[in-house]
Amino acid sequence: MSAAAKQPSPATAGSTVIKNARHRPRPLKLSYHLAVSNLPYLLLAPLVAALALRLSRHSPADLAAAARSFVTSSPPLTVPTLLALAAAVLAAAYLARRPRAVYLLDFACYRPSPSHTVTREAFMRQSAAAGVFTGDNLAFQRRILERSGLGQETYFPAAVLNSPPNPCMAEARAEAEAVMFGAIDQVLAKTGVKAREIGIVVVNCSLFNPTPSLSAMVVNHYKLRGNVASYNLGGMGCSAGLISIDLAKQLLQVHRNTYALVVSMENITLNWYWGNNRSMLMSNCLFRMGGAAVLLTNRTSSRRRAKYQLLHTVRTHHGADDRAYRCVFQEEDATGRVGVALSKDLMAVAGEALKTNITTLGPLVLPMSEQILFLASLVGRKVFGIRSLRPYIPDFKMAFEHFCIHAGGRAVLDTIEKNLELSAWHMEPSRMTLYRWGNTSSSSLWYELAYTEAQGRVRKGNRAWQIAFGSGFKCNSAVWKALRTVVPEEEKVGNPWVEEIHRFPVEVPKVESVVDKAAAAAAAEEPAKEASS
Repeated sequence: MSAAAKQPSPATAGSTVIKNARHRPRPLKLSYHLAVSNLPYLLLAPLVAALALRLSRHSPADLAAAARSFVTSSPPLTVPTLLALAAAVLAAAYLARRPRAVYLLDFACYRPSPSHTVTREAFMRQSAAAGVFTGDNLAFQRRILERSGLGQETYFPAAVLNSPPNPCMAEARAEAEAVMFGAIDQVLAKTGVKAREIGIVVVNCSLFNPTPSLSAMVVNHYKLRGNVASYNLGGMGCSAGLISIDLAKQLLQVHRNTYALVVSMENITLNWYWGNNRSMLMSNCLFRMGGAAVLLTNRTSSRRRAKYQLLHTVRTHHGADDRAYRCVFQEEDATGRVGVALSKDLMAVAGEALKTNITTLGPLVLPMSEQILFLASLVGRKVFGIRSLRPYIPDFKMAFEHFCIHAGGRAVLDTIEKNLELSAWHMEPSRMTLYRWGNTSSSSLWYELAYTEAQGRVRKGNRAWQIAFGSGFKCNSAVWKALRTVVPEEEKVGNPWVEEIHRFPVEVPKVESVVDKAAAAAAAEEPAKEASS
């Protein structure tokens, strides 16, 4: 990560505070972008100047007399009158049929208590103490951890940290309740909305789907009204958070003047893998405890206090392709233990899904200057056969000020950074979220937006792009516009970064050594056991 200035971090040993410079477009490109964006004004300027010059030659009395003459001499149904009536009818029809605006009042991210903290060394101690992993696979997990980009303050549920671990339904419910209710309590406190005012509830959790459902747990705990529309999404992977946002948006087009509560989380307790299939061990090393609650509304009166307006949601599903469908797959290993296998094709599949998604999103968000360059490149290659002409990759930095890319892992972030040609400044929220919280699945996007707010970067009119990938295989996007400037000092509740934002960003080495005596001893004993047997 490039650095403009460095100073030692007082809170994290061995880390370095990095101040990334914000991306600035090149002067020539910026001039081109401004010229194309303001082309209508540039074309109208001579006409307006000529009209103003013509009018300046007449006195106000002459202009008033001409207006009276036009009104008295024109019959009631002239062409201009009919055009004005038609325009009024079309405007009324548009206003009646246009989608209702959806506003994000506020959101909150769950911060587990310090007792849930797991360092890389603690992770290796728990894995070694479990007694189920071979020495080679303990070494494999250590290598993954060292290159994962995760820091020393991520969180695990109590059931995984206990000695011995005790994963069970009761512990899984306890984790779900702590995460969901912790985040919901904070977002209700921030917004002042009463639980009985909520008309829509959408909860997404991919791998833990008890009966009654998680959404029913929310309804019961907060004693929501009897006609609440509740939905529980399961098995949809790390992109389910934006699917929930899209579902809530569609429901808010139907239910008038109400609030929609969206809760995104993943449950670790019953989904820790206890086998030796390496494709399934990856999730153990990356996924951590976390969740977020988001409060949406379609009330026009709430626009004044809302943080963001939802502009677009774009969903891409490649499930028809077998390779994409199986690249993230829950199944039993050779010994009958259940885990989520990550295919070697994952990055290639994610890249293809992203390409499809941005092809749909691009025309909705890119300025005309970028669309012209893309079209020119396409015509040059496809129509005129200029093979030496490189395909033009649209500069999405001209469309968005902030990027929230699902913190699925360092490889995912590296790939997106390269493909979209993003700067370290744009990638900072995602990389710091991965470092501080780990992969919290569908809620990671909200930790990233919270980081951006805590850094004081969100200004009125800014646009943020959330991108998420998930099993199926899916790539989903959401575009938000800031309705007001977010002041970090006002974010004491619900933003887990505020109290420690002075420590970030930090430099994350490509490899961070994990040295643990227990894990090392277990790895050393494995060859001896095999030899004796």
